Amino acid sequence: MPAKPKAAAKANQPETKATSPAPAATTVSDRSHQRYFGTNPLQQKVDTDGFQSLTPAEKKTYAHTNLILPVFQQRVPLSNKTEREFWKQVNKESLPIRRLRDDYDWGKDKSGQDIGTYQLGDLEKRSTKQAQLAALRLLHQHFITKRQLAQQKGTKLAEKDIQEEKQRRRDMAGLRKDLYGQILGPLASDPEWDDVIPIPNDEPEDALAKIAYPDDYAEAISYLRAVMAAEEYSPRCLRLTDLVIDMNASHYTVWLYRFKIIKNLQLPVPDEIKWLNEVALNNLKNYQIWHHRQLLLDYFYPILTVDPANAAAATSEFARTEREFIATMLAEDSKNYHVWSYRLSMVKKLNQFSTAEFASTQNFIEDDVRNNSAWSHRFFLTCSNPEHSTLGSTPAEHDPKIPDSVIDKEIKYAQEKIPLAPQNQSPWNYMQALITKSGRKLNTLQAFTQQFVDNLGKDDEAVRSSHALNLLADIYEEEGDKSNATVCLQSLAKKWDPVREGYWKFRLSELA
Repeated sequence: MPAKPKAAAKANQPETKATSPAPAATTVSDRSHQRYFGTNPLQQKVDTDGFQSLTPAEKKTYAHTNLILPVFQQRVPLSNKTEREFWKQVNKESLPIRRLRDDYDWGKDKSGQDIGTYQLGDLEKRSTKQAQLAALRLLHQHFITKRQLAQQKGTKLAEKDIQEEKQRRRDMAGLRKDLYGQILGPLASDPEWDDVIPIPNDEPEDALAKIAYPDDYAEAISYLRAVMAAEEYSPRCLRLTDLVIDMNASHYTVWLYRFKIIKNLQLPVPDEIKWLNEVALNNLKNYQIWHHRQLLLDYFYPILTVDPANAAAATSEFARTEREFIATMLAEDSKNYHVWSYRLSMVKKLNQFSTAEFASTQNFIEDDVRNNSAWSHRFFLTCSNPEHSTLGSTPAEHDPKIPDSVIDKEIKYAQEKIPLAPQNQSPWNYMQALITKSGRKLNTLQAFTQQFVDNLGKDDEAVRSSHALNLLADIYEEEGDKSNATVCLQSLAKKWDPVREGYWKFRLSELA
């Protein structure tokens, strides 16, 4: 009869009660806790019921588990034999050598949310993006190394490599923004600007009212500060000014810097003006655009006239194109002060006191008799024309060089326009300025002016123009007739222009 086989030795396993499987983790923290308890046997039971709830076998297993790391690090002195027995027991019980921490901090995302509260699918997406960013960083570093080697050899990278790097940086910028909320603008994404260290706006932390610049604008300005500080005048700097102006056309410093670039690179002024025209049409009320144009005019004029044989033709052609664009601008706003100011400078600089210029100005008055800018320009054309005026004569002084025929013709023109809108101050001012220029007395206008004032000082007084009444006061004062001058000023203060009562009372005090 065969011998009865020996019973297999029972494994020295802890005597634990059967437990139901833990529910599937839904968040990152839940899964971390499950993994922690999976690598820390009996820890959950100890946390819940205390160490005394363990059986003797479980206590032994728990002790072995907590001794693994100290023994490995030789923080617990054991004899060789004891240590061998210890590791033998660890292997026998299949205890985990590496144990997870229960206090692991997943950190926060760009919005401040604890990543531990993420759904598992969201963490997987985030991890995928982090892996993509890491891969792009490696390729980016490879590009930097490749470019450095090319520079050492005195060669340039292929355009294909540069374009790939630009796209790569755009992809990296998008991932950084999604993952960490970091903003990487177009300049930082462009390899061309790698050698420039931007200078950010240095505002104190306790500033009363910090300006919330858009990210792209703040980046562009920080690069602008850097290249201006370095006094760099290059094509890329010109493109940078274009970018800044597109975002803020009123940034006066960038316009001054752009003009320096034009001068230092000796760029064609007509090309700059062509670009400037587009900017002006998109920014009708911008002053800096027209100041820049004025600087270009002053810079370009010596170039236009460098060849005496062709100077007149070149100047005339340039003036024609400028006049065409000015007409385009004034079609948008016929009283644009900046445009009219530039027009005056252009006429003076290029000596364009022409019939065409005069006719163009008159057309604006015919279209709108209240266009004060057109009246002012007409006065400039009439009284500053070098053919019949004294060089350097100011608008408020007598100029005997201006022919009486010119003065008479212009006074007649003003008197034709005044009845169309008697309360329109522009032709009244124009007419009085002509009298000053001619050196004549104001009383030469008395007969015309009295047409607009009836029964002065009487109960049935009728005034069709307060400007006429003001002019009559000046005429009477000039003649020494303080009585009638006083009546005119009192009437203006009390009845016809009470809004400026204080001014008229001041005028009255000057008569006394």
